[in-house]
Amino acid sequence: MKHAFAFLVGLIFALGLGLAGMTQPAKVIGFLNFTGRWDPSLAFVMLGAIAVHFVLFRVVMKRASPLFAGVFQVPGSLHLDRRLLLGSAIFGVGWGLAGYCPGPAIVSSGGGSGRALLFTAAMLVGMLLFRALMSWDSKRGDAGVTQLSR
Repeated sequence: MKHAFAFLVGLIFALGLGLAGMTQPAKVIGFLNFTGRWDPSLAFVMLGAIAVHFVLFRVVMKRASPLFAGVFQVPGSLHLDRRLLLGSAIFGVGWGLAGYCPGPAIVSSGGGSGRALLFTAAMLVGMLLFRALMSWDSKRGDAGVTQLSR
């Protein structure tokens, strides 16, 4: 049941991205083009997502536990470190250059877009490289995630 629900949520997310046009790199590039023809549609999608999260996070966190897990897993630190800032910068540069972020790239890859497939492949290589580097660093691990049980 847990996997079926995760698939359903992913499908709804993919449909939302497609309906909002967020699988089109031109939308992202247009949003980042402040000096030319700026396209604010991505801002509206972001504001909608923030509003839904703002309300539902508070509702969900009042529960004793998640529906399909024993404990909630939330970030355990609010500290801004070099690793977080560098990762955010790399994400932003990649997003701006390619016009894709992970969700829309995966959805577009499912449609057979060559650019999206290339982006997704590069993203997966980057994730595997990061995982390999972190496994070599014995001082790290899942220290950034705290499990909350009530």
